Amino acid sequence: MLLKSYKKEIFRPECNPSFQSVHCIAHLDQDISEVLPYLNATLGGFEYFRDPPAVTFRTQGKIITVHSRKIAINTLRDEHEADKILEWLKREINEAWEKRDEIEPCYEGAPKPKILEILKLLPKTNCKECGFPTCTVFAAKVAEGVKGPDDCPSMDAQNKEKLEQYMSQFQLDT
Repeated sequence: MLLKSYKKEIFRPECNPSFQSVHCIAHLDQDISEVLPYLNATLGGFEYFRDPPAVTFRTQGKIITVHSRKIAINTLRDEHEADKILEWLKREINEAWEKRDEIEPCYEGAPKPKILEILKLLPKTNCKECGFPTCTVFAAKVAEGVKGPDDCPSMDAQNKEKLEQYMSQFQLDT
């Protein structure tokens, strides 16, 4: 067992203390940096950082970053949800560590959509019908997974289909 224990810190964002959600930082009692490429391989990290080592996951509207000595989780409903996610991650970390001989470590994040490829499929009229000032801003929102092809009223059916195909190759669970 690699990760045995941690100390949990729950807090509201300082920038807006009236937010309904809470954040969590778990301070790990063990250094887990060696497991991060294996965890990235098994869970499919959104981003992987080599120095200092960390892997970020985007799932169910949350961003979870696992560092060598801490885990950060945003937009939690409450402390109970933090406990569930931390215990799940602890199991995943320890399982990846136990099975590391069977896992090919991964030092890369998931591939990400390219804004220029998305922009090529947009009408480039900057009509603002989507609610954004330019098609480039809209393309950035599509790349983030916030908007999709149906959110551009000016896009023709053929390019909507091409954009859907292009975006389908990326894991964007925001």
